[in-house]
Amino acid sequence: MKIIISAGGTGGHIFPALAVINKIKEKDKKAEFLYIGTHNRMEKDLIPQKNIPYLSLETYGLKRNKIFKNIKTFYCLFKAYLKSKKIIREFKPDVIIGLGGYVTLPVIYAGHKLKVKTIIHEQNNVLGKTNQFLAKYADILAISFPNTQGIEKFKSKTVYTGNPSSEEALKVKKFDKTKLGFTKEKKLIIFVMGSLGSYQINQQMKKIIPSLKKQPYEVLFVTGHNYYSEYEKLQSKNIKIVPFIDNLTALMKSSDLIVSRAGATIISEITALSIPSILIPSVHVTDNHQFKNAQALIKEKAAYLLEENDFNEKKLISLINKVLADEPKLKELKKALIKFQIKDSAQKIYDLIKK
Repeated sequence: MKIIISAGGTGGHIFPALAVINKIKEKDKKAEFLYIGTHNRMEKDLIPQKNIPYLSLETYGLKRNKIFKNIKTFYCLFKAYLKSKKIIREFKPDVIIGLGGYVTLPVIYAGHKLKVKTIIHEQNNVLGKTNQFLAKYADILAISFPNTQGIEKFKSKTVYTGNPSSEEALKVKKFDKTKLGFTKEKKLIIFVMGSLGSYQINQQMKKIIPSLKKQPYEVLFVTGHNYYSEYEKLQSKNIKIVPFIDNLTALMKSSDLIVSRAGATIISEITALSIPSILIPSVHVTDNHQFKNAQALIKEKAAYLLEENDFNEKKLISLINKVLADEPKLKELKKALIKFQIKDSAQKIYDLIKK
């Protein structure tokens, strides 16, 4: 089986793509892959490091009110489309899978024009702009949430698979938190705002950390690489601060509460592992999709919401204490998370590929 995978821009697209690749490798040792990503985003380094054949396209997202930049964007898209057709003709894939990011547009569209079977996957609770366009041409639209917004016209080709990152999360071995200096007795809260961190949240955390030092629980704060130097000296006995952590999912299994953005990947891990969370959607994302991701859980009482404008010392610590103190409600919340669990998401996508 020969497969082209395309995904790019952020970990929210790339990690589900890697989960699908891992599942295919598990099922078909002879499978051949070609990954098509962008020329200037994180996948250009990450994918070759994993010994997956990689080709890049020069693509950019559309910018509102920037006409001249958009002219270049359309020109690059057209060139990327022609290059994609050439790549597809030479590689001769059995199927092409797009897992998000504007780089998938020329790849999936070229596959459709060349009559190659195509699957697109939407990680968020609202169909993104690229997938809105591609859904007309793809053979299958796979979704991560049971009631994804924007799929009404495409229900005949839509399959609820969940996010393949969730299956990867379940496989990870639990990490012993004491190896990071935490105790077994105290509850652990993890603060994480995406792989790069958040300027807005991090600025507030400078004011909040002194109060967190006085609390009866322990805290891991993942700042993101760009901000760590500002916080290194704020660590204390119950607060550990790191720029990034490779085994975050494994450590999540030893945590009692996650305070995080509402990106697709972290939500897939929270739901898979049934971990209570306080979600703080970013207001700087397309179509406000993080808020819509969070709303899916909030409606089912499967998470707590704290909007970015309300992220301050008083409201945050009050909410944390309320959540941790209410054991019966925590049990109900964990039960509510089960509604979102699909423990074989990558397997479901593999089955669609074979079909």
